[in-house]
Amino acid sequence: MSAPLELHPDRLFPAEPSTRAIARDLYASVADLPIISPHSHVPPEWIAEDIPFTDPTSLLLTPDHYVLRLLHANGIDLARFGRGRDTPLPEAEAREAFRLFCSHWPVFRGTPMRFWFEAQAVNIFGVDVRPSAGTADQIYDTIQAWIDSPASRPRALMEQFDIAVLATTDDPLDDLGHHSALRAEGYARRVVPTFRPDRFLEPARPEWNEIVDELGELTGIDVDSYAGFLSALENRRAYFKERGAVSTDHSHADLETVILSPAECERLYADARDDKLGTDECAVLRRALVTEMARMACDDGLTMTLHPAVYRNHHAETFRRFGADVGADIPISVEATRALQPMLSAYGTHPNFKVVLFTMDETTFSRELAPLAGFYPSVYLGVPWWFLDSPDAIKRFRKSTEMAGFTRSSGFIDDTRAFCSIPARHDMSRRLDAAALAELVAEHRLEVDEAAETLHHLVAVSPREVFRLDQS
Repeated sequence: MSAPLELHPDRLFPAEPSTRAIARDLYASVADLPIISPHSHVPPEWIAEDIPFTDPTSLLLTPDHYVLRLLHANGIDLARFGRGRDTPLPEAEAREAFRLFCSHWPVFRGTPMRFWFEAQAVNIFGVDVRPSAGTADQIYDTIQAWIDSPASRPRALMEQFDIAVLATTDDPLDDLGHHSALRAEGYARRVVPTFRPDRFLEPARPEWNEIVDELGELTGIDVDSYAGFLSALENRRAYFKERGAVSTDHSHADLETVILSPAECERLYADARDDKLGTDECAVLRRALVTEMARMACDDGLTMTLHPAVYRNHHAETFRRFGADVGADIPISVEATRALQPMLSAYGTHPNFKVVLFTMDETTFSRELAPLAGFYPSVYLGVPWWFLDSPDAIKRFRKSTEMAGFTRSSGFIDDTRAFCSIPARHDMSRRLDAAALAELVAEHRLEVDEAAETLHHLVAVSPREVFRLDQS
């Protein structure tokens, strides 16, 4: 007989009974609040065109780099899950891939991936048996039946999940046609673009000169000078903001910022355009351009988010076969205090500047990021994301950032392209924050009403304030 799959109502709450009871009550006060997702990678066309999902593998496994990386670590070729293809796997291969996943279910014990999958399986798809080799086909058929229902298309799920705001991640050259279409029809849920200029700020990239030329052609601005290049970027930021953008997103190898003289910037830019810039000077120009993004944020009010310190595509052969975003990105250490000082010295107290600092190096939370957020009115702590968006890491985050308090964090960021995992991820965050606040109440460090108010602020107020959602 198959083992049942059930969700315990007190999952992630403290084990101590009286503290658990407090957490249970706190969680209940926010459990049904709308989801605000100011940073995700859901393709906007899914919503604009209401594109139906096709099968359980392409919905749950193929796009989820968290799942793929652990299966790869256990010896499974990523091609078996449809990576490297432009279309979903044929039904027989999709079913076989799902069997592989279920037969390797034990490798997910204790991981956030297990928590997310179980929450989706039970709450969304109605699965009631634990994944295993013996139950794989039963679970596949249950999910496929759910997929085939008209009530399971993206727009219906936006309503079912109560996603009030969903931000996508978009290239500066994108025409944002899907966002424009949604706005033109008066779509009730808010889907906004995010300006992601990384490849334009990194002159070491082999395609840099080509895309800079494309930027100039698109904007009609002469990009042969540094000043012209900056004007073209400002032009695209304004284009994004006119179509609902509230933030810009930046992910580079470090957090270094520099402020250079106009003459030095022009020299570096000219050498980059002539392919004469060495690796070290490319990094200097990139750091100056990141600082320019902060200056622009003071002007246009787009919240700046920094997601640093990732060694991307660590395994060359995997990148060659499958491209990016398959789980081969690995965290590296990062320094923040000295790195950000030039930018924050110039703009950290500007009344129109907001910057959210994320990290995958959790040693920086208590040593650098919390103290920075505890001083600069512009700085907010990005909640744990990517490798740190797990129960224990989130608990450590709340304990290690006490010097900044609860009001200096961004609110939860799901950072996912796995659409059906969004409610599971936000539910995990609400449960863990309820647990953290319950412990403070049990230790007589907060009153219950203060804890409830704080939890509501984290869920419903922080993301709106940090990303200026009520001003846009």
